[in-house]
Amino acid sequence: MTEIVPAHTVPFGDLSFGGRLARRMGYIVTGLPLCIVAFGLAVAGFSAGVSTLVVWVGLPILVATLYVMRSLAGVERRSAEWVTGRALPPHYYRAPRGSGIARLFSRLAEPQSWRDLLHAIVAFPVTITTFCVAVSWTVGGLGSLLYFAWEWSLPHGRGNGGLWWLITGQYDRATEGVVNTIAGALLVITSPAVVRAMVGLRVALTRSLLTNQTAALQARATQLESSRRSAVQAEAQTLRRVERDIHDGPQQRLVRLNMDLETVARRLDDAPEKAAPLVAEALQQSREALAELRALSRGIAPPILADRGLGPALAAAAARCPVQVSLDVALPAGKRLADAVENTAYFVVTEALTNVAKHAQASLVTVVVTSDTERVLVQVRDDGVGGAHLGKGHGLAGLADRLATVEGALDVVSPDGGPTILTAEIPLIGLGEMPRRV
Repeated sequence: MTEIVPAHTVPFGDLSFGGRLARRMGYIVTGLPLCIVAFGLAVAGFSAGVSTLVVWVGLPILVATLYVMRSLAGVERRSAEWVTGRALPPHYYRAPRGSGIARLFSRLAEPQSWRDLLHAIVAFPVTITTFCVAVSWTVGGLGSLLYFAWEWSLPHGRGNGGLWWLITGQYDRATEGVVNTIAGALLVITSPAVVRAMVGLRVALTRSLLTNQTAALQARATQLESSRRSAVQAEAQTLRRVERDIHDGPQQRLVRLNMDLETVARRLDDAPEKAAPLVAEALQQSREALAELRALSRGIAPPILADRGLGPALAAAAARCPVQVSLDVALPAGKRLADAVENTAYFVVTEALTNVAKHAQASLVTVVVTSDTERVLVQVRDDGVGGAHLGKGHGLAGLADRLATVEGALDVVSPDGGPTILTAEIPLIGLGEMPRRV
């Protein structure tokens, strides 16, 4: 997966000098307890897991430790993005495979999780060092700069001197105040640069261990290759379905129509009075062929979808369904989704309704379509007999392939006896203005 810039990240250009310094100091100070917790859990979990691995107890301990390190690494990434005001390079976690023991071993074989664990260990001394340097430099500088405000509370006399006495071995109260004030001014002036350097050191460590752009790009390339194969497969399935439907429906009617017209042509010469019924039958055949062609076009991309958008198109599809449909479409008012998103969402709903009508034995279907800033969520729920699954050769497998072409995902929950809940997640490619009808 690739990391997304948090919505609360604010570019440094929007902050004042004091705001930038305060943010950096906040990052330095809050990082100390986080690194202590992460280091303690990493060392304890790794030690306990490795030492008990021979009796298999260590396997779930190590997996749990890596999972905790992954969560803490996510906190550190968001903190680094917050303090810099910029997104980090992407990172990638492999999806676990198998079940049972095999699934646990697949989690142990995940490289980025071990990098997270290594970061928790290495970051401990680095974070303590940056905390000590940044806080001591800043607080010490302010204390020295304000030396004359609190020096009266110190014991005076030989053997009780301050910075000047440590340097020269001589005690002079006035000189001591001047030297401390000058040193404090220098520390305060250079404090922003020192704090920035300490922040840069921690962020550099985060970039080196908690991001892996190469692995993320390779995973992205694999995902795109899979999406391309799914797109080719979905297109081939659609073409085969359209070809079959045309062959079984309109083509047969057109052949019959052609034969009827040839018969009419012969009857017009020898028995015109017998041609009228044949003409009427030919007209009926043409109407039925036209109706079937319109039904096929609605299954591909109906005109109402292009003209009026997803909501009205789904309402028309729900009205044609033989099962009662409860439809709730909540999309941005006055906006149109990208064509690929609308077409995919329409296809998901219509295919789901078709499957319900054919197999579910349901009395009610509930369709809910919602969207946020990142995705469109389509949920189709029926009260039928259940038992639907994504097995190869079933209609839902083709639906999953269609979603894969836009990098979407399909989830099906359908226990025996129902209900069946189909949830499709479609990435939101973009919004456009609602077209004006002329």
